[in-house]
Amino acid sequence: MLKHAAIAALLAAPALAEETEFVIPEGVTLEEGLAAWDRIYEVTSHPRCSNCHVGADNVPMWSGPSYGDTARPHGMNINAGDSRVGAEYVQCSTCHAYREFAPADTTPHAAPQVAADWRLAPVEAEWFGKASREICTQLRDPARNGGRGFEDIAVHLGHDVILHWAWNPGPGRQPAPYSLEEHTQDVLIWGAAGMPCEGDS
Repeated sequence: MLKHAAIAALLAAPALAEETEFVIPEGVTLEEGLAAWDRIYEVTSHPRCSNCHVGADNVPMWSGPSYGDTARPHGMNINAGDSRVGAEYVQCSTCHAYREFAPADTTPHAAPQVAADWRLAPVEAEWFGKASREICTQLRDPARNGGRGFEDIAVHLGHDVILHWAWNPGPGRQPAPYSLEEHTQDVLIWGAAGMPCEGDS
């Protein structure tokens, strides 16, 4: 049985808003919730996401198949600073350009262009190199996830256009696994199961 929760979600263009109905499943088992989490972890630990979910050194990473599967700090001695946007050094937007209704990247490894101000995720959301349980416990902790419940996380996925780029990063970059829609549905399944993490007692 399904129940419907109507949640306002901003879609790809930040100036446009549309009501989106998320289908939240009922009766989800612990095993189904943990399976959904395993898929969520595939996304959160993927280079398209984790390269900008870094710690207090404020240095984004270059990793993944396009970099020879060798993780290394972002080139050009980039440091995003405590601002997480590079305000203290070189702003992320110097190369990661803001473009309203950005065209698809067609040049391999071209700097990302999205209709949002590029930035690192908050330090509390450090994912790079983290194990499944570490990310899981962080993502379900309101003190470290921006005060969000699982429905709020789904809305966040719907309106943050930088996140959307992860599934359409242009040639030469491997996209995040699954799709944005599948990932959002996994968040809802995981949430309906009580946001379980591996090793919960």
